Amino acid sequence: MNKILKLRNNRDFSKVYDKGKSIANKYLVMFYIENELDYNRVGFSTTKKLGNAVIRNRVKRLIKESYRLNNDKLINGYDIIFLARVRANNASYKEIEKSIINLLKRSKLNK
Repeated sequence: MNKILKLRNNRDFSKVYDKGKSIANKYLVMFYIENELDYNRVGFSTTKKLGNAVIRNRVKRLIKESYRLNNDKLINGYDIIFLARVRANNASYKEIEKSIINLLKRSKLNK
């Protein structure tokens, strides 16, 4: 199993937010841009509107796990950011996973 490579720098996040494309659905917003590398890098973000730290971390864990299980089905060479919407605070794992799969299909990043 290979490790998920994460976006960590503010500069990388800003580049994806400013120059990338975005797609949204009920629970998540996905930003993505080509990174000219042979692997994907991913970032996960929530806002304080979502709830307290416990809720925000729970939602991020659900998104990370859903992405990890579907990572092998993606085309390589993209920086991707998943931003949780306020409705995601009550979402189950299955709803988050369906949301991620839906976003990946609509953006044509899946194989």
